Amino acid sequence: MDLYLHNTLTRSRERFEPADPERVTMYVCGPTVYNFAHIGNARPPVVFDVLARVLRRSYNLVYARNVTDVDDKINAAATEEGVEIGVITARYLAAYLEDMERLGVLPPDLAPHVTEHLPEIVDLIERLIRSGHAYEAEKHVLFSVASYPAYGSLSGRDPGELIAGSRVDVAPYKKSAGDFVLWKPSKEDAVGWDSPWGRGRPGWHVECSAMAEAHLGDTIDIHGGGQDLVFPHHENETAQSTCAHGGQLYCRYWIHNGLIHVDSEKMSKSLGNVLLLRELLDEAPPEAVRLGLLTAHYRQPLDWTSDVLDDARQKLDRMYGALRAAGIGGTSDDAGEPPESVLEALHDDLNTPKALAALFELAREANRESDSETRRGKATALRAGARLLGLLQADPEAWFSDPGRNDSSDGPGNAEIDALVSRREELRAARDFAAADEIRDQLEKAGVVIEDSADGSRWRRTR
Repeated sequence: MDLYLHNTLTRSRERFEPADPERVTMYVCGPTVYNFAHIGNARPPVVFDVLARVLRRSYNLVYARNVTDVDDKINAAATEEGVEIGVITARYLAAYLEDMERLGVLPPDLAPHVTEHLPEIVDLIERLIRSGHAYEAEKHVLFSVASYPAYGSLSGRDPGELIAGSRVDVAPYKKSAGDFVLWKPSKEDAVGWDSPWGRGRPGWHVECSAMAEAHLGDTIDIHGGGQDLVFPHHENETAQSTCAHGGQLYCRYWIHNGLIHVDSEKMSKSLGNVLLLRELLDEAPPEAVRLGLLTAHYRQPLDWTSDVLDDARQKLDRMYGALRAAGIGGTSDDAGEPPESVLEALHDDLNTPKALAALFELAREANRESDSETRRGKATALRAGARLLGLLQADPEAWFSDPGRNDSSDGPGNAEIDALVSRREELRAARDFAAADEIRDQLEKAGVVIEDSADGSRWRRTR
């Protein structure tokens, strides 16, 4: 089954054809580790985790997600605390990786750190200077935008508009206002490294070019990140990498995810609406957070509201309920082959809303099925399809019995439901069927269905 992806560079949906199916390369811009991740930071790793899962079904994938561990914001945080930058970066990288693990994001194959690639960065800058694409000025090294006629092709705007809209720093040492920094000097009390241009540190854009080249080669198949990175970061990255490689194509497919708004507003400290990922992961089951991130198509903006987590948890309850009713236990590692409906959706430019709809339909079919063998087959397909989305990872019984689950505020909690179900079993044993039926009716009104079997009674939520 062919995979189709929307390529930002061509602004069209294209069939994915890697240069070498035996070594498909993907580079995704990772975290700048100076603070805890917010919900917006979580969307790219989840989106590209799904893409990696899909790609690994057909190809040998080498997936790199970098770590930016030197940056002015990191320097500022270190200065404020009076510590070395390594203290800041180690703390927040550990927190980030913990958040990703809880979110079900599989580790990338490679996680290059900027501070471990200074020789490669210096080498790339020297090549750009020698080829006439960069110049030194007042201990800075800058890329000459005029030397690259295709500048602006990724974002689809002409260089004049890009410069006017970017609030670039028009420093007096620049030959042109749009020229961007490859290397900048460091003050004595700031972090820095020795270089041919004096003690300093790299510019943001050149870091990714050097790390991608070092680990994936001159041309990579897929480069991913948020839409906010198209300009200037990815535009500049394209320019310097193309020029450093003698005009060779830098990336075959550019994939960008939409941004997250909170209650229809952009997240910002000034509005006080920044939602920290780890707080959301404590507020609800992590799989509910992940499902919430997948409810909109990755290229579209996602509006995060107070209803997202409750809705996601209830959907997971229904799917886990279908697994449990069919006798599917354990974790998702034992899943079989994903159903065609889910594969078709994900091969259509990662259409996760359509894939989720297919999973919900499978859950409904499994719950309606009276034949136990057929029901188990549908539930097995449900889990296999969900695994591609990183969902239904847990044992169903563990899902429903987890004391850390945060229950909906508008209905009975897990402990109350368990008590009512136990009481109903006692009443049935005492042959007080009228009182037992009253409990069943009470729970059904609250969106909880009781399933009786030879092994006892179990329950699941329906909304």
